[in-house]
Amino acid sequence: MSTTQGDAHVNRSEIRVGLLAYGAIGHEHNLAIQATTGLTLSAVCDTNPDRVAAALELAPDATSFADATLMLDSGLIDLVVVSTPPNSHHAWAKAALQRGIHVILEKPMALTADECDELMALAEASGLLLVVYQNRRYDSDFVTMAALIADGAIGEVFEYDSFVGGFSRPCDYWHSDAAVSGGAIFDWGSHFLDQVLAVMPGEVSHVSGQNHKRRWLHATNADHAQVTVTFTDGRQAVFVNSDLAAARKPKFYVLGTKGAIVGDWDPRAEPAVADLPAILTLHREDGSTEVVSLAVVEPYSFHRSVADHLISGTRMSVTAEQSRDVVALMQAAEESALANGLAVVPRLLRS
Repeated sequence: MSTTQGDAHVNRSEIRVGLLAYGAIGHEHNLAIQATTGLTLSAVCDTNPDRVAAALELAPDATSFADATLMLDSGLIDLVVVSTPPNSHHAWAKAALQRGIHVILEKPMALTADECDELMALAEASGLLLVVYQNRRYDSDFVTMAALIADGAIGEVFEYDSFVGGFSRPCDYWHSDAAVSGGAIFDWGSHFLDQVLAVMPGEVSHVSGQNHKRRWLHATNADHAQVTVTFTDGRQAVFVNSDLAAARKPKFYVLGTKGAIVGDWDPRAEPAVADLPAILTLHREDGSTEVVSLAVVEPYSFHRSVADHLISGTRMSVTAEQSRDVVALMQAAEESALANGLAVVPRLLRS
């Protein structure tokens, strides 16, 4: 059993956590740690003292650092949450694992499958947890839709489309810099392609990608990016991330042999529609429709699963192998985009 998920646990009832970088997502982790029995925030590191101060408002007993290496060498933490920009994920995760520290990584796991493989091998050899915070796996709309698919509500899924975006100028931060973020495919694809692989089993035949750079020239991320995943049995999944979509597509558009599921953006969240779950409508083969009530998801379920895993050895549903394959898909899509959409066979662990 892989120690990246199966055997890594510590001999204490309280896991000491360090936060490496403290922005909005670091604050989200901090809230989760405060709410999760078995986790305690012992250290926080950021070069911005205002951010450190914000972290200490929730955890006044945590030790603060401005140097990440000093925090990793402090002996104060069992687990580190790496919330730095994506192009540094590999380096910081490797540094932590080499020091015997368990690792939660933000998305994406790294920018290449080879980097992911190196981290997984290091975690395996050291008996440490390595996992990616795939928080969108716990979104109420996706949880509800995945349950409908698993229950056979629409039969066999053969077409799965997902979309995020709108028509707006991208920000000027690292999110819009392809060298740092990995590009538009990596930015949201880390979430949406993870969801695809979670609900669509089977072997992937090939991937094609397309990047458009047509308007927002201040940023290096694509203005509009599309990934098409084709399975060996002909089923397909299409993901689009766009800043040039004056008319949005639904968040989800899933076709099955007995019906369909459409996830429409909730207009109450305009213009930041991704802040609210989609409104799910089940379309049956007899022509009837039903707006589906969303499942109630326990807050901070991911962090609860981390604590249970490290303390009791309970197996997690999110695995490093899954997140590594998402990176491999995105890497193949970027390679395809450079060749104007020619098919590329991704190097996946799953069959």
